[in-house]
Amino acid sequence: MLLLINDDGIHAPGMAALEAAVAEWGPYVVVAPREHLSGCGHQTTTHRAMRATALEPHRHMLDGMPADCARVGLTLLAPEAEWVLSGINEGGNLGTDVYSSGTVAAAREAALLGKPAIAISHYVRRGIPIDWQRTARWTGHVVRQLMARPPEEGVYWSVNLPHLPPGDTVEMPPLVHCRLDGNPLPVSYRHEQDGLVYAGNYHLRLRDEGADVDVCFSGRIAVVRMSVR
Repeated sequence: MLLLINDDGIHAPGMAALEAAVAEWGPYVVVAPREHLSGCGHQTTTHRAMRATALEPHRHMLDGMPADCARVGLTLLAPEAEWVLSGINEGGNLGTDVYSSGTVAAAREAALLGKPAIAISHYVRRGIPIDWQRTARWTGHVVRQLMARPPEEGVYWSVNLPHLPPGDTVEMPPLVHCRLDGNPLPVSYRHEQDGLVYAGNYHLRLRDEGADVDVCFSGRIAVVRMSVR
């Protein structure tokens, strides 16, 4: 059994694409946040009660954080899950993004709880819509390859899919195992009436050759092995 989580909310198109990618593999359970929580990091809820609502027998909506979804899923709603898949996030989680990403945090929490996990994100170029059917095919291919490896204690994976233009005929971008890029995001702000607004350009971020930002920005699938140990 698989446990599916995201941070964009249970009704996000990326969750529908993830379900489509694994629908024929056997049973799965979805435990996803009620609302969009992108960028929430590894927050957890311990100061209030959370409500889990069953939308269908195998789909549950939680008014908590993505890491909470991993905790509740693995301890209560799908304790028999063998793998945890988090995503598909609408937006890249490359390099230092992993420290603020709710998508990656859910996979990290699963690894802390002893389950192998994969976080899947899709880099987005402004003004170009995501082909979610193609994304589902890519995801299925990558996840199958990673799940075929012998599980390692405390290990999880961060996968970033590239954003190819509509009409691109590439059936499957090359899959590249690479390291996390340690360069900081562009940090700049503009003054507006309500205060300071982040104005860094994500697409112009620094990148090291061969690291995940460079791999994904150049049209390949970036796969980074990560560990909690």
